Amino acid sequence: MYALCVIAATAGSAWARCADYVPQAKPQNASRDIVGQDLDRIQERGFMTFAAYENFPPWSWEEGGKAKGVDIEIGKLIAEALGVSARFTLVAAGEDLATDLRNWVWKGPIVGGQVANVMLHVPYDSEFACRVEQVVFTGQYHVEEVAIAYRTQAYPEDPPIPAYFRFDTVGVENDSIADFYLSAFPGGQLSHNVTRYSEMAEAMAGLAAGETMAAMGPLAQLEYGLTDELDVHTPPLPGFAVGNWTVGVGVHFAYRPLAYAVEDAIYAGLQDGRIAQIFADFGLSHRVPELR
Repeated sequence: MYALCVIAATAGSAWARCADYVPQAKPQNASRDIVGQDLDRIQERGFMTFAAYENFPPWSWEEGGKAKGVDIEIGKLIAEALGVSARFTLVAAGEDLATDLRNWVWKGPIVGGQVANVMLHVPYDSEFACRVEQVVFTGQYHVEEVAIAYRTQAYPEDPPIPAYFRFDTVGVENDSIADFYLSAFPGGQLSHNVTRYSEMAEAMAGLAAGETMAAMGPLAQLEYGLTDELDVHTPPLPGFAVGNWTVGVGVHFAYRPLAYAVEDAIYAGLQDGRIAQIFADFGLSHRVPELR
């Protein structure tokens, strides 16, 4: 999804970049229901709320009336650490990440719904974090990267790299970073071989059905759609500025104790292997972020 088109950056360089930004106006005269709940209130009432993206396997989706996915399990891990239960709202991705954070972390949507205590699967970017002061970006729990899945029968010796798609077919999610990358390949040489799907899961289903020879997108989504006839790899991607990014959570800026508690819960889950086990349970690779 387009909101995830960001790249991880170092915290040290973030301070230099933040020095040039003019502070944004923070929301004023907003009720507790609008800006969320502090840590004490959450623990008093016995539950906390999470926003997660809908139709986003393996991260978050609804099945049998219940939220499922890696992010859902991480939300449960956080809630357990705080001694409360977890409640999830699955939300549609907006036109960009700033819109999602405004709707689900610090202000609320124009029509229907309200902010959550924590938004899951928020990509971290130091420059972006400088600009969006209403949100604390914390609890980084995974480094995602762009990869290529392929039919092993089509590539029995060497897995495909982007240059192969001058001649071979490849599926992507429409308006994704993989789509942008392949579309910008010098001279538009690949455009006639790129098949665009509305979701990455559909691209993987198309690959499994033989509609394309390969699919390109975030590694976790490719891994989740693998079959016995498919494999995946992460080749070098020349000129790709956003080949990997770090995923964490977003919390309203006014609730620093909550942000610290959430960060501590995720850190503990990384240290004792519980988060790695969540990824393994969904058949996914897990890459631990560098702690900042």
